Amino acid sequence: MTSWRDRLNRMAGRTRFVVCRLFIHLAGEDVAPLLGVLNQEGRRVVASDGDIEVLGNSLVNVVQALLQYDSYWRSAANEGDVLWDEGQASDAFNAMFTDSARRYLSGPDLQTGPPGADQPLTLKATRNLVVMITVAYEGESAELETDLTSAEALSKGLQALINLHYGNRLRAIQVHFSPAQLGDELTPDQLLVNFPELVPI
Repeated sequence: MTSWRDRLNRMAGRTRFVVCRLFIHLAGEDVAPLLGVLNQEGRRVVASDGDIEVLGNSLVNVVQALLQYDSYWRSAANEGDVLWDEGQASDAFNAMFTDSARRYLSGPDLQTGPPGADQPLTLKATRNLVVMITVAYEGESAELETDLTSAEALSKGLQALINLHYGNRLRAIQVHFSPAQLGDELTPDQLLVNFPELVPI
């Protein structure tokens, strides 16, 4: 539903910006391999020096992986704001970016590549993983501008992110995840303390 202020801004020809963040918590014995996808896409983005097309393609790969792991979704949360000023939208995006980067164990090690074929991988695998996706886009997306704490709504919201990329409407993208490195663990207690906004799906 749009507010009278939204309608007035549209009539004035102003651009509508949305800044939003999704939290997806996955749990189970087999969630750790998703860390490989997230780190691989992170390295690709760093190598691209922030190219929005590369960022969007990486976001699509992350979202598709999350959709394939839907049986591991345990809780979720989302937040966002509608803004009519690009500078304010940038500030809101940066605030969410900073908050995500401060979350427990969300600092990735993007300098270290994956282990070579001759290197044994004997790291403890985490049973909990939280993925935080922050985007800024132009226009409206009803699938994202609603409560995403059900599996059906979350699935539609993730698919909407893909559509925003292919519609060239994404203006900023950032993906954080906790833990960010193989071998780090996010325990149930740490999950409760560091991600209090999560709601069971």
